[in-house]
Amino acid sequence: MFDSLDFSDSFIRALPADPSTRNVSRAVPGASYSHVAPTPVAAPSLLAWSDAMGAQLGLARPPLGAGAAAEILSGNRQVPGMRPYAARYGGHQFGQWADQLGDGRAITLGEVRAPDRQSWEVQLKGAGRTPYSRHADGRAVLRSSVREFLCSEAMHWLGIPTTRALSLVGTGEPVVRDMFYDGRPDAEPGAIVCRVAPSFVRFGSFEMHATHGETDILRRLADYVIATHYPELGVPSSATYLALFEEVCRRTAILAAHWTRVGFVHGVLNTDNMSILGLTIDYGPYGWLEGYDPTWTPNTTDAGTRRYRYGQQPNVALWNLARLGESLSPLIETPDDLHRGLEIYRETFDTSYGVMLRDKLGLDSIDTTGEDPLLVGMFTWLEATETDMTIFFRGLADVPVEDAAANDEQYLDPIRDAFYDAAALQGPHRGRVVDWLREYAARVRAEGRPRDERVARMHRANPKYVLRNYLAQLAIVATAEGDSSVIERLLRVLARPYDDQPGEDDLARRRPEWARNRAGCSMLSCSS
Repeated sequence: MFDSLDFSDSFIRALPADPSTRNVSRAVPGASYSHVAPTPVAAPSLLAWSDAMGAQLGLARPPLGAGAAAEILSGNRQVPGMRPYAARYGGHQFGQWADQLGDGRAITLGEVRAPDRQSWEVQLKGAGRTPYSRHADGRAVLRSSVREFLCSEAMHWLGIPTTRALSLVGTGEPVVRDMFYDGRPDAEPGAIVCRVAPSFVRFGSFEMHATHGETDILRRLADYVIATHYPELGVPSSATYLALFEEVCRRTAILAAHWTRVGFVHGVLNTDNMSILGLTIDYGPYGWLEGYDPTWTPNTTDAGTRRYRYGQQPNVALWNLARLGESLSPLIETPDDLHRGLEIYRETFDTSYGVMLRDKLGLDSIDTTGEDPLLVGMFTWLEATETDMTIFFRGLADVPVEDAAANDEQYLDPIRDAFYDAAALQGPHRGRVVDWLREYAARVRAEGRPRDERVARMHRANPKYVLRNYLAQLAIVATAEGDSSVIERLLRVLARPYDDQPGEDDLARRRPEWARNRAGCSMLSCSS
């Protein structure tokens, strides 16, 4: 299996190591990483595998359960070429500088050269203590690991830049967590996710070196990122570092636009959870909008200020980019030039989301930069009563807009399932919705696009299947009971999120009432 892979170690060769090998929680000055091996687990068992990611790496699916694959993917056994380490970085958490954070439970095994020559960093999350674990045990529970495993792959198939996941391994050991932060910790099954990305370097990696005056290491990190991931930018110089920042701003804007398009809420957009490659990284208390609500956050820790709410994510990403720009400023001859990158972010987000919103509606005549009454009206009534965002936009394609003589019921039928309260389609709200649908239909007819072309365009922008929190929770419960079929089914269906899939419609339904306030199905904590 992994024995046949071509491992490399460009990150640790390019950057300074922690001179100490003591695996205890401590401050680590003047380094980019610490050498540390995974802590062995009692009874590793392979619970799930991503065939798509495995194929990308040139790996065939191993058998589930105990065996050589589980030994390697739990960190119990290393193969030649692996040089495990934990990265050092800092970050702003909920708007406040938290100083040293680092990989407190993630350990990189090395970089793998895939058959297509692309390089992937292979990392085990939940693999044990590192010098950055602070007061934690370096482990992860099954529930958070299932969620990260599934969401990493689901986001990829949605076309959203993301880190990936290769495997999920049960450790055979309990992990004690206070899930609700209410002083009642409990033992839960432990698990390890093998996650994969071209790089796990974060905004916080640069912040850490800049904040501590480690300008030489900051420059070496920037040079490494440019040479390895942005070679098109050329030889490092002040202008190149500026170009790097501008490209990260552009990629991050596209990422934020995609999140907005599908109603995804990250939940913990701290600067240490922002990728220098513009990827979705670190899946914690994430969620998709059920009822459309710009103020919703899936994170119980964020319930007070709602800093990371759905409608605020684009602005938070911009704020985080400003912190990255400040960190890069020692490398820039004229730091004021960094403002151009933030303008690129704003322009790219507006343009990208504008295109995505036009595709979602199947219209070209929408003005996404001003006060188009069609958009204002739609978002107003969507928010007025609990309306499922995913189901509404998917169903909108089937509204008989070409038929000006269609009655109200015919207009409402394709989106009726999006309403959590059936009574919402009675009284004044019904009238607002019908009036909007007719206004929308008139706009579609005026454009004159063939129906099949319009529907195909809308279906490409509006997924039918997303990883709703209650679906992830069903997979968690089944996996804990030894049943991997729910994970396997979700992986299969979520790999084609924009397709109608016969026999799978139950996975496209709105959240059931039993899941409204159940743990794991609505808001979640950072506890994992």
